[in-house]
Amino acid sequence: MHKSFLVWAALLGGLAVILGAFGAHKLKELVPMETVSTFQTGVTYQFYHVFALLAIGILYAHIPSPQLVWAGRFFLIGILLFSGSLYALTLLKATETVGLRGIGAITPLGGLFFIAGWVALLLGVLRK
Repeated sequence: MHKSFLVWAALLGGLAVILGAFGAHKLKELVPMETVSTFQTGVTYQFYHVFALLAIGILYAHIPSPQLVWAGRFFLIGILLFSGSLYALTLLKATETVGLRGIGAITPLGGLFFIAGWVALLLGVLRK
């Protein structure tokens, strides 16, 4: 198994539960509903890719390949950029901070890393 991906999956999975609970219970008091929806999108995609990291950690024990390692790395970067930028946008909205709205341009880049991760996962599985 690729233990580091399993560790990251556990940490990021726990964080997603915490953030999801915060978004469901407290966030709506702080920001408009469309911002809550943005935040929830970040949580949802984080959860999806936590399960992908779990799969990679387990698959690596059976079919170790550099493509699987890159898939895991791409998923981690995607979570940081995609979900992280949505969390940052929500924080900016909640604190009424101006000037850093361009951070939303990072979100699609995170999406590209997610796509790259799924392609690398496919290549790693097909290679065996």
